[in-house]
Amino acid sequence: MKRILLFAAFLQVCTIGVVKADEGMWLPALIQKLNIGEMKAMGCELTAEEIYSINHASLKDAVVALDHGSCTAELVSAEGLLLTNHHCGFDEIQEHSSVDHDYLQNGFWARTKEEELPNPGKTASFLIRFEDVTERVQKQLTDSMTESQRNDKIREVASEIEKEATKDTHYEARVQPFFNDNKFYLFVYQTFRDIRLVGAPPKSIGKFGGDTDNWMWPRHTGDFSMFRIYCDKDGNPADYSPDNVPYHPKHFLPISLNGYKKGDFAMVLGYPGSTNRYKTSFGVQYTMDVTNAIRVQIREAKLNIAKDYMSTSQRANIQYAAKYARSSNYYKYSIGQNEGLRKLHVIEGKQATEKQFTDWVNADPERIKKYGGALDLIKKSYTNLDDEKAYEYMVEGMVRGPEIFYFAYRTRPLYDALKAGKNSDRISLTSERVKNSLENFFKDYDAETDRKIAAALFDIYSKNVVAKYQPRFVYEVRTKYKGDFDKFTKDLFAKSIFPDESKLEAFFKNPSAKVLEKDPIFNVAIDIFRTLNFIADEMDKTTPDLEKGNRLYLAGLMEMMQDKNFYPDANSTMRLTYGTVGDYIPRDAVRYDYYTTIAGYIEKEIPGDEEFDVPSRLKELYQKKDFGPYADIDGTLHTCFTTNNDITGGNSGSPVINAKGQLIGIAFDGNWEAMSGDIAFENQLQKCINVDIRFVLWTIDKFAGAENLIQEMTIVK
Repeated sequence: MKRILLFAAFLQVCTIGVVKADEGMWLPALIQKLNIGEMKAMGCELTAEEIYSINHASLKDAVVALDHGSCTAELVSAEGLLLTNHHCGFDEIQEHSSVDHDYLQNGFWARTKEEELPNPGKTASFLIRFEDVTERVQKQLTDSMTESQRNDKIREVASEIEKEATKDTHYEARVQPFFNDNKFYLFVYQTFRDIRLVGAPPKSIGKFGGDTDNWMWPRHTGDFSMFRIYCDKDGNPADYSPDNVPYHPKHFLPISLNGYKKGDFAMVLGYPGSTNRYKTSFGVQYTMDVTNAIRVQIREAKLNIAKDYMSTSQRANIQYAAKYARSSNYYKYSIGQNEGLRKLHVIEGKQATEKQFTDWVNADPERIKKYGGALDLIKKSYTNLDDEKAYEYMVEGMVRGPEIFYFAYRTRPLYDALKAGKNSDRISLTSERVKNSLENFFKDYDAETDRKIAAALFDIYSKNVVAKYQPRFVYEVRTKYKGDFDKFTKDLFAKSIFPDESKLEAFFKNPSAKVLEKDPIFNVAIDIFRTLNFIADEMDKTTPDLEKGNRLYLAGLMEMMQDKNFYPDANSTMRLTYGTVGDYIPRDAVRYDYYTTIAGYIEKEIPGDEEFDVPSRLKELYQKKDFGPYADIDGTLHTCFTTNNDITGGNSGSPVINAKGQLIGIAFDGNWEAMSGDIAFENQLQKCINVDIRFVLWTIDKFAGAENLIQEMTIVK
């Protein structure tokens, strides 16, 4: 693996190939070749075959991708019981909550399997096998191809491979590019579709600390929830049915009560979403100045408006809890990432690597011919950023900002069918798709809050995007409404059928193209997505050069350091990371211990506070020191701990596994001082924050009294 990113530029030039075991998101199928020796030297007692095998049960068979990689979960019983993070189950907990049954506030525990709650659309995917198909894909590619032709050919060959891999099976397959399209791997999955909510602590445990503690250490959050996989009677994936039965996995994780100590081996298996460790200095500058800056600006405005509404009632809080949590997570992340990138001098380090690469290329005519234009292509692609800025503002401010416009745009196929005079079956089908979503949409929707968000974000867009990329309605606001987006959106929402559930229901009883043509929100939605497509078309003019430059640059780096092992960027495929339990020093004269206890939980209490309220039951158990068998050898109840495993979004819910293959924790966060980690991993600072499995079990057993769940797990001491 290459350690391409370091604290300072001169260090990077001198030590570009140096690596420590904690950095790297490794493909489990390749650890026998690349990692197992180092892992064993660190204390791992498992063989590579026990971690990843296609012929025998292994650790990989106990780990699933939730919702195709949005989070990770692990099996902890022979009855298909899953553990993941509370924030990974937050949408489902919120969906099942009401004023009468507020599972967010009070928690939820199924005492029998009959009480477990179905979640249509939720999935759990197992990795069946992995295959390197690089040679087969590369044979169809030539240097004379344009990037568009190259991409078309890759898609064509990938489709052939995927069809072959899934023929006569119920499996799914994906050929995915790695190392900026320099390598290609096939992944075959089995996806289960009946996933039921089993248990969740109240948010005063599962989300303790809220936004204030998010990305921070020390932490005292019991960030976990529980689901169960169901299948048909033959063990195959099936849609929800009362007749389905619990899934019996090939392998599930035993749970250790022995805890950990500083220096103990720890590994994480999961589905990390996205990293960009090989991004150039030009790309990092763009991330800081455009992507992160715009995300912070837009989401801050949106979150403030949502928070005001949430404070008005319990119902309002339930409605917007999941939306607020999703938006605020990467709002804070973007702030922290920019801060980390600056403090760690990442751009300077990248520039030093690029100089070293340029010197290496210029030392050989063949290299000049092959790689000489790579960095110039990349640099040129970041020269004029008007279209990229417009795209970022459009996606954050108009597509992901207000909800009503994307919702309205979903009726575009119905409008097209009505306008073209399609047969009644076609009209009925397109109508039903939107009609069937009305109840779910309006359950968690407040029109006035959405209107305020629209007014604020439209105003931000109009002031920050060049005229070329302004939607048509912006000109109407400037002329007819004198730039007053608040007044404009009030008229918009008052005259449209879309913010009103009863008006929409009436419309779908007798859908009409004329009604949609006259509807102001429908027309603004069409305008938004027309503008988005125009911006995307403009960006496409520079994208091929950027893709080619990035591909050639990374290929050159791997050739320049061919005696080193590179790991691929995360892309929602299964990865293994390994390291140790340990503390860290975030700044001068400050040292953070590697674990927290329930005492710190009590110390943080602010009675009645949204983020730091402590449940009375927890305080009662703490005062009695009723920790059961879950106390550490020192008599305290540990809540969270840190390791130096390399994780990112998507790893949420991943199992933290000890040297014997036993579960000791659940990964749920990274630390503030290393928010640059998706771009630049820093070995001295990067920490994986995990909830201690003993705190999880204590919450289930002592706090909730859900002994039925404890009894079906395999717990070892």
